[in-house]
Amino acid sequence: MSKQKSKYVCQNCGFESLRWLGRCPGCDSWNSFIEELEKSSQAKQKANGAGYVKPQPLFEVQPLRIERLDMGMCEINRVLGGGLVPGTVVLIAGDPGIGKSTLLLQAASYVAAREERVLYISGEESAQQIKLRAARMGLSQNKALVWAETDMDLIVEEIKSVKPALVVIDSIQTVFTPELGSLPGSINQIREGTARLISLAKGFNIPIIIVGHVTKDGNIAGPRVLEHMVDAVLYFEGERHYQYRILRAIKNRFGSTFELGVFEMKNEGLEEILNPSQAFLAERPTLSPGSVVAACMEGSRPLLVEIQALVSQSSFGQPRRMTTGIDFNRANLIMAVLEKRVGLNMAAQDVYINIAGGIKIQEPALDLAVAIAIASSLRNKPCPPALAVMGEIGLTGEVRGVSHLHKRLQEAKKLGFCHCLVPRGSNIEKVYDIELIEVKTVSEAIEAALI
Repeated sequence: MSKQKSKYVCQNCGFESLRWLGRCPGCDSWNSFIEELEKSSQAKQKANGAGYVKPQPLFEVQPLRIERLDMGMCEINRVLGGGLVPGTVVLIAGDPGIGKSTLLLQAASYVAAREERVLYISGEESAQQIKLRAARMGLSQNKALVWAETDMDLIVEEIKSVKPALVVIDSIQTVFTPELGSLPGSINQIREGTARLISLAKGFNIPIIIVGHVTKDGNIAGPRVLEHMVDAVLYFEGERHYQYRILRAIKNRFGSTFELGVFEMKNEGLEEILNPSQAFLAERPTLSPGSVVAACMEGSRPLLVEIQALVSQSSFGQPRRMTTGIDFNRANLIMAVLEKRVGLNMAAQDVYINIAGGIKIQEPALDLAVAIAIASSLRNKPCPPALAVMGEIGLTGEVRGVSHLHKRLQEAKKLGFCHCLVPRGSNIEKVYDIELIEVKTVSEAIEAALI
């Protein structure tokens, strides 16, 4: 195999050099050179080959008929938009130990059980370690091909030879291209390795799932370079001390980015939660001040979650504010509205807000539930146990409408809720056996919700 030559290119002005330079002679910038592989003569002559496709009008392009690969788990298929599209490169990232490898090993086992060839490549575990984990999960008869390898050249040749229905690479930070002089895990290695995998996936129509490490801030390691290159980006999130895990799509070229999948971590692996609302509300206390049930939407799925608030007298000059599961700045905004528009004295109170179950929700429809939970804890008055709340709060104290109201009400009815607090003036479709309490302002909502 001939060795490709590399060159160094300035990111600012495009100046090329055969060796790395600290200062660019073209634009005088420092540390701007990155290593790139020179294009081979075959790549330069590709445009003259028979496989070259000329540009054509959009209306003449034939529509793509997609036959998605069933991953064997409804929650994964939901997040991917119905399954994995052939030729797709999917990046899945998450904190260490959250369960990424466990999830992918289960998915690989399900696909391989249908007599499909699956190639599971690990750069972090040996084949014996993967076997031990599979046996612990009850997947000892897994038919997937496992391989402990980090050389990208060997990986590419093996994929071309096997032509599997699915490839899993765990993780991209451990794979290296020998032609590059940089260490595995560097930006150049990650970018070059991902580019070769993308070219391979598109050329042979093979779906490839790669695992990416995250930084201390929770972002994908390698300044987001991977997110722009791949077709889909999935985050696997959750707290280690909670049993629930959330698979969320951040980018998806073949599906929605608002869907999420819910799993429960057990000794045998990850188990799908087909009714997340019931799971999140399983341990909800009744007639407890500061506890409110909110109806939110994640993609096409309605979710009922428990909002908990604890308001107590501050022992310090500066009161503490702490949130878990919701945006901190949004919570501060709601507290400011409560103090200015409702007249609640929050200046000397510590406020703690939490979404039970370890789930994170960013939807504005949680505003009203958060406000009622804070007022309930401050006044030490509980809400009715069969009440669900939904609504966005404006800065003037008004309660604004929310989308997909009928789906939220249907989910509340399914779980046995009899009363729903909704914004007044919404286009509400009639849902039987549910009493709708329409409110216009936050003050009105608090008075209607507290017993």
